[in-house]
Amino acid sequence: MVRLNRRLLPIKAHFFFFMAAMGPILPQLPVIGKQIGVPPDVMGYIMAVLPILYVLAKPMVGFLVDYFTSLRKFIFIALILIMTLAFAGFYFLPDNSHFIPLEDASAQWNVSILETPPGCSSTIYSSRAFCQTTHQANCIQEGEIAELPVLIVAYEAGLNLSQNMLHGNDSHHMCLSQPASSEWTQANASCHLRPVNRCIYGAGKFWLFVCLLCIGIVGFNVTNSISDACCFDLLGEEEQGKYGAQRVWGTIGFGATALLAGVVVNWWTTDAIKSLTPALIIMCVFSLMDLFSVSRLKLPKLGGSESIWSDVWQLVRQPPIVVFLFFATMAGVIDSFIIYFMFWHLEQVAEATGYMHQIKLIEGLVVAAECLAGEVPFFFYSGNIIKKLGYVHCMSMCFFFYAVRLSLIAWIPNPWYLVGVELFFQGITYALCYTCIVAYASAVAPPGTSATVQGLMAGMDDGLGFSIGSLIGGLMFNSLGGRESFKYFAIAAICTCVAHIVVRPTSRKRQFLPKQGYQPPPEQEIKHPPAQELQEIR
Repeated sequence: MVRLNRRLLPIKAHFFFFMAAMGPILPQLPVIGKQIGVPPDVMGYIMAVLPILYVLAKPMVGFLVDYFTSLRKFIFIALILIMTLAFAGFYFLPDNSHFIPLEDASAQWNVSILETPPGCSSTIYSSRAFCQTTHQANCIQEGEIAELPVLIVAYEAGLNLSQNMLHGNDSHHMCLSQPASSEWTQANASCHLRPVNRCIYGAGKFWLFVCLLCIGIVGFNVTNSISDACCFDLLGEEEQGKYGAQRVWGTIGFGATALLAGVVVNWWTTDAIKSLTPALIIMCVFSLMDLFSVSRLKLPKLGGSESIWSDVWQLVRQPPIVVFLFFATMAGVIDSFIIYFMFWHLEQVAEATGYMHQIKLIEGLVVAAECLAGEVPFFFYSGNIIKKLGYVHCMSMCFFFYAVRLSLIAWIPNPWYLVGVELFFQGITYALCYTCIVAYASAVAPPGTSATVQGLMAGMDDGLGFSIGSLIGGLMFNSLGGRESFKYFAIAAICTCVAHIVVRPTSRKRQFLPKQGYQPPPEQEIKHPPAQELQEIR
């Protein structure tokens, strides 16, 4: 008969409700940016800057938690509340309806020019509906080489403009934003359309989106790090291997609400631009439940470190830790590209194959497959896997399967195939790799520095790594497209796997921490749980 450990019930509830609140929102953040007109490369810049804030915020908040041990629960609750309010603020983003809708914040049109385009008049620029009716474009006439910058204005602008351009069955007004170097004639042309820059970066909704995104994502990542530290504190040295059995409830919550939100949003709205209102409601409900569960946590009293920063500095100077931090950063680079751009790629595939009417349902099923079938078994058995294989072999295996997963994502012929890919590969990549990183961080942390070390390790993984991955990923996605970008990241993953196999074992030559009698567990062969090893050394 399975016995329920009541002492650990609140931390299980926290992981469940916390991640359940994030399930409807986190996968949709790049899509929200897309819907307000943010191009892929700009979204990459934003996501590249955000993780830099994690690198700073996680160790700093971790230090506060370690220093003010009596205020750990208060800091915990405050972080969850701030994060929830920030994400709920997406509801107040102004409507971004445009009379000439563009998919992926840009479009390539083949148009017919009915009469020579005039220069753009001042009435177009001064129109109150300028941002709802106008796009900028670069056009090339048939038989010409030079591109000409133009504005394309919808009929709904109401400015009595000549409809001198035809795209399909729709007619619009085209005017030259700069004088033409050659005479335009009635002919066909190819135009690359994108939103007018001032309508994106000069609009309050863009900066409101960026501010809410910064506060929400930083709050989530810091809370996630503090959750891991508190979980290991509750488990103590004797039960460190049970971390995965607690964290798995977060995966169950995340997958369940992601699926629920996908179904409800798909049912709530029938047009291509889906409303996120149901997802935000689900998030708020589960966040309230999470606040209650955290209030019931009984965190153990811990002995503090005499000098937290000094102990942590002595730790990170050791060669094994430096090597580990490098590969944790590489894991973050790969993860960030998948997290931020997989759904963007999925929507491109859906547009090309005619599945846009089912896209939110598919996205919900993808996240549910990742969490409920992919992550659950690997989180639950991660302690046994790490004990059997060791940290080095686990990380090498994760990088290999990351390469396989990225290759298959690049290959998918239609969006439904991604459900199967994520079903089989999310667990053996993200879940096992994440557990390996946080378990190693807990094992090597000097006494009284658990939150600080967790913040540092996580800062390198989903901080610096996410920053690099988002920046490179955004630039590649914008220039190469989704399929080619995922192929190149697959190559990078297999190269990282080989490098890890070659380099990481050499880091075993020096394994010690500044505290006498306190050493990290062996990386290759773990014959005993970390707590037993530390006890034997003492």
